[in-house]
Amino acid sequence: MSLGPLRPAAFFFFLVILSVFGQTVPRQESEREILARTEQTLAALDSLQADFEQTYFSATVSTPLKDKGRLYYQKPGKMRWEYRGKSRQIIVLNDGILETFDPEDNQLLRRLLPADEANHAIFGLLTGQGRLTETYRVENSSFPGAEGSVHQLKLTPLEEGETSRILVEIDARTRLLRRVILFDWADNKNEFTFSRLRTNTRPAAGLFSIVVPEDCEIIDDTVPRKR
Repeated sequence: MSLGPLRPAAFFFFLVILSVFGQTVPRQESEREILARTEQTLAALDSLQADFEQTYFSATVSTPLKDKGRLYYQKPGKMRWEYRGKSRQIIVLNDGILETFDPEDNQLLRRLLPADEANHAIFGLLTGQGRLTETYRVENSSFPGAEGSVHQLKLTPLEEGETSRILVEIDARTRLLRRVILFDWADNKNEFTFSRLRTNTRPAAGLFSIVVPEDCEIIDDTVPRKR
Protein backbone atom coordinates (compact mmCIF):
# COMPACT_ATOMS: atom_id res chain seq x y z
CA MET A 1 0.00 0.00 0.00
CA SER A 2 1.34 3.42 -0.92
CA LEU A 3 1.58 6.11 1.73
CA GLY A 4 -0.06 8.62 -0.53
CA PRO A 5 0.89 11.65 1.59
CA LEU A 6 4.52 11.33 0.54
CA ARG A 7 3.38 12.25 -2.93
CA PRO A 8 3.61 15.99 -3.63
CA ALA A 9 -0.05 16.66 -2.81
CA ALA A 10 0.31 15.93 0.86
CA PHE A 11 3.87 16.01 1.79
CA PHE A 12 4.01 19.26 0.05
CA PHE A 13 5.29 18.18 1.19
CA PHE A 14 7.98 17.14 0.90
CA LEU A 15 9.93 19.35 2.77
CA VAL A 16 12.70 17.23 6.88
CA ILE A 17 16.12 16.31 8.19
CA LEU A 18 18.55 14.74 10.51
CA SER A 19 21.68 14.46 12.54
CA VAL A 20 25.33 15.04 11.61
CA PHE A 21 28.25 17.23 12.43
CA GLY A 22 27.93 20.80 13.65
CA GLN A 23 28.57 23.22 16.47
CA THR A 24 26.72 23.84 19.69
CA VAL A 25 23.63 26.01 19.31
CA PRO A 26 23.75 28.92 21.76
CA ARG A 27 20.90 28.90 24.24
CA GLN A 28 20.13 32.55 23.55
CA GLU A 29 19.28 31.97 19.88
CA SER A 30 15.71 32.74 18.88
CA GLU A 31 13.44 30.23 17.18
CA ARG A 32 13.93 31.96 13.82
CA GLU A 33 17.71 31.91 14.22
CA ILE A 34 17.69 28.19 15.02
CA LEU A 35 15.64 27.44 11.93
CA ALA A 36 17.76 29.72 9.76
CA ARG A 37 20.97 28.01 10.88
CA THR A 38 19.44 24.63 10.10
CA GLU A 39 18.61 25.83 6.60
CA GLN A 40 22.14 27.18 6.17
CA THR A 41 23.67 23.85 7.19
CA LEU A 42 21.47 21.88 4.80
CA ALA A 43 21.95 24.34 1.94
CA ALA A 44 25.73 23.95 2.29
CA LEU A 45 25.60 20.18 1.72
CA ASP A 46 26.34 18.79 -1.75
CA SER A 47 24.60 15.49 -1.01
CA LEU A 48 23.14 13.40 1.78
CA GLN A 49 21.70 9.97 2.46
CA ALA A 50 19.54 8.86 5.37
CA ASP A 51 17.26 6.08 6.50
CA PHE A 52 13.73 7.24 7.16
CA GLU A 53 10.62 5.93 8.85
CA GLN A 54 7.26 7.33 7.84
CA THR A 55 4.00 7.06 9.77
CA TYR A 56 0.77 8.45 8.39
CA PHE A 57 -2.08 9.03 10.83
CA SER A 58 -5.47 9.51 9.18
CA ALA A 59 -8.22 11.40 10.97
CA THR A 60 -10.71 8.83 9.65
CA VAL A 61 -8.75 5.56 10.10
CA SER A 62 -7.70 4.25 13.52
CA THR A 63 -4.64 2.27 12.39
CA PRO A 64 -1.69 4.35 11.14
CA LEU A 65 0.13 3.43 7.93
CA LYS A 66 3.84 2.79 8.39
CA ASP A 67 6.71 2.39 5.98
CA LYS A 68 10.46 2.89 5.83
CA GLY A 69 13.25 3.33 3.34
CA ARG A 70 16.28 5.27 2.25
CA LEU A 71 16.45 8.91 1.17
CA TYR A 72 19.05 10.36 -1.22
CA TYR A 73 19.64 14.00 -2.12
CA GLN A 74 22.13 15.66 -4.45
CA LYS A 75 22.46 19.35 -5.20
CA PRO A 76 20.89 20.87 -7.18
CA GLY A 77 17.36 19.56 -6.89
CA LYS A 78 17.79 15.79 -7.14
CA MET A 79 16.06 13.54 -4.63
CA ARG A 80 15.15 9.86 -4.35
CA TRP A 81 12.79 8.25 -1.81
CA GLU A 82 13.28 4.49 -1.97
CA TYR A 83 10.72 2.59 0.11
CA ARG A 84 11.94 -0.72 1.47
CA GLY A 85 8.97 -1.70 3.61
CA LYS A 86 5.47 -2.65 2.48
CA SER A 87 5.01 -0.38 -0.52
CA ARG A 88 8.40 -0.71 -2.32
CA GLN A 89 7.49 2.58 -3.98
CA ILE A 90 10.21 4.74 -5.57
CA ILE A 91 9.91 8.53 -5.90
CA VAL A 92 12.51 10.53 -7.82
CA LEU A 93 12.81 14.27 -8.36
CA ASN A 94 15.25 15.29 -11.10
CA ASP A 95 15.45 18.60 -12.98
CA GLY A 96 11.95 19.62 -11.92
CA ILE A 97 10.32 16.33 -12.99
CA LEU A 98 8.77 14.13 -10.31
CA GLU A 99 8.42 10.40 -11.04
CA THR A 100 6.55 7.93 -8.84
CA PHE A 101 6.81 4.20 -9.49
CA ASP A 102 4.32 1.87 -7.81
CA PRO A 103 5.43 -1.76 -8.33
CA GLU A 104 2.13 -3.12 -7.01
CA ASP A 105 0.25 -1.42 -9.86
CA ASN A 106 3.26 -1.61 -12.22
CA GLN A 107 2.69 2.05 -13.00
CA LEU A 108 4.95 5.09 -13.36
CA LEU A 109 3.51 8.59 -12.93
CA ARG A 110 5.56 11.48 -14.30
CA ARG A 111 4.79 15.18 -13.83
CA LEU A 112 6.41 18.58 -13.58
CA LEU A 113 6.93 19.82 -10.02
CA PRO A 114 6.30 23.59 -9.75
CA ALA A 115 8.98 25.64 -8.01
CA ASP A 116 6.59 26.64 -5.23
CA GLU A 117 6.04 22.97 -4.32
CA ALA A 118 9.75 22.17 -4.52
CA ASN A 119 10.62 24.96 -2.09
CA HIS A 120 8.00 24.24 0.57
CA ALA A 121 7.35 21.64 3.24
CA ILE A 122 9.34 18.43 2.90
CA PHE A 123 11.45 19.43 -0.10
CA GLY A 124 12.27 22.84 1.29
CA LEU A 125 13.19 21.41 4.68
CA LEU A 126 15.47 18.75 3.24
CA THR A 127 17.35 20.99 0.88
CA GLY A 128 17.51 24.17 2.94
CA GLN A 129 16.12 26.10 -0.04
CA GLY A 130 12.66 26.79 1.35
CA ARG A 131 13.31 30.20 2.95
CA LEU A 132 11.14 28.94 5.78
CA THR A 133 11.70 31.94 8.04
CA GLU A 134 10.05 34.06 5.33
CA THR A 135 7.10 31.79 4.62
CA TYR A 136 6.25 30.41 8.08
CA ARG A 137 5.56 31.81 11.52
CA VAL A 138 8.05 30.12 13.84
CA GLU A 139 7.29 29.28 17.49
CA ASN A 140 8.61 27.03 20.24
CA SER A 141 6.32 24.01 20.59
CA SER A 142 7.08 20.90 22.65
CA PHE A 143 5.77 17.53 21.43
CA PRO A 144 6.29 13.94 22.65
CA GLY A 145 9.12 11.61 21.70
CA ALA A 146 12.17 13.85 22.07
CA GLU A 147 15.47 12.19 22.99
CA GLY A 148 18.55 14.12 24.06
CA SER A 149 19.10 17.83 23.56
CA VAL A 150 16.77 19.15 20.86
CA HIS A 151 14.86 22.21 19.75
CA GLN A 152 11.21 21.66 18.87
CA LEU A 153 9.51 24.24 16.69
CA LYS A 154 6.11 24.80 15.13
CA LEU A 155 5.92 26.29 11.63
CA THR A 156 2.63 27.84 10.55
CA PRO A 157 2.32 28.89 6.89
CA LEU A 158 1.82 32.61 6.36
CA GLU A 159 -0.25 31.77 3.27
CA GLU A 160 -2.89 29.06 3.12
CA GLY A 161 -1.93 25.83 1.38
CA GLU A 162 -2.34 22.08 1.76
CA THR A 163 -0.22 22.01 4.94
CA SER A 164 -1.75 23.64 8.01
CA ARG A 165 1.35 23.39 10.23
CA ILE A 166 4.68 21.57 10.56
CA LEU A 167 6.47 20.41 13.70
CA VAL A 168 10.24 20.08 13.42
CA GLU A 169 12.72 18.60 15.86
CA ILE A 170 16.28 19.92 15.52
CA ASP A 171 19.35 18.43 17.13
CA ALA A 172 20.71 21.15 19.42
CA ARG A 173 24.31 20.15 18.69
CA THR A 174 24.22 19.58 14.94
CA ARG A 175 21.51 22.10 13.93
CA LEU A 176 19.92 19.43 11.72
CA LEU A 177 16.47 17.88 11.78
CA ARG A 178 15.63 14.63 13.51
CA ARG A 179 11.89 14.60 12.87
CA VAL A 180 9.36 16.40 10.73
CA ILE A 181 5.59 16.11 11.30
CA LEU A 182 3.23 17.62 8.74
CA PHE A 183 -0.47 18.29 9.33
CA ASP A 184 -3.06 19.03 6.65
CA TRP A 185 -6.31 20.93 7.10
CA ALA A 186 -8.23 17.68 7.76
CA ASP A 187 -5.80 17.09 10.66
CA ASN A 188 -4.16 14.08 9.03
CA LYS A 189 -0.58 13.71 10.26
CA ASN A 190 2.48 12.59 8.29
CA GLU A 191 5.57 11.95 10.44
CA PHE A 192 9.15 11.37 9.23
CA THR A 193 12.03 10.23 11.44
CA PHE A 194 15.61 10.15 10.11
CA SER A 195 18.71 8.15 11.05
CA ARG A 196 22.06 6.86 9.69
CA LEU A 197 22.83 10.06 7.85
CA ARG A 198 25.79 10.36 5.51
CA THR A 199 26.75 13.64 3.88
CA ASN A 200 28.71 14.71 0.79
CA THR A 201 29.09 11.18 -0.62
CA ARG A 202 29.21 10.42 -4.35
CA PRO A 203 25.81 9.10 -5.50
CA ALA A 204 25.77 5.94 -7.58
CA ALA A 205 25.37 6.33 -11.34
CA GLY A 206 21.73 6.33 -12.38
CA LEU A 207 20.46 6.84 -8.84
CA PHE A 208 18.15 9.68 -9.86
CA SER A 209 16.33 7.74 -12.55
CA ILE A 210 13.89 4.85 -12.30
CA VAL A 211 14.26 1.63 -14.28
CA VAL A 212 10.83 0.06 -14.80
CA PRO A 213 9.70 -3.27 -16.32
CA GLU A 214 9.02 -3.35 -20.07
CA ASP A 215 5.29 -3.83 -19.47
CA CYS A 216 5.05 -0.92 -17.00
CA GLU A 217 2.24 1.57 -17.65
CA ILE A 218 3.70 5.08 -17.94
CA ILE A 219 1.45 8.09 -17.39
CA ASP A 220 3.41 11.15 -18.53
CA ASP A 221 1.88 14.52 -17.67
CA THR A 222 5.01 16.42 -18.73
CA VAL A 223 4.01 16.34 -22.41
CA PRO A 224 0.82 17.78 -23.97
CA ARG A 225 -1.88 15.19 -24.54
CA LYS A 226 -3.49 14.84 -27.96
CA ARG A 227 -7.14 15.75 -28.14
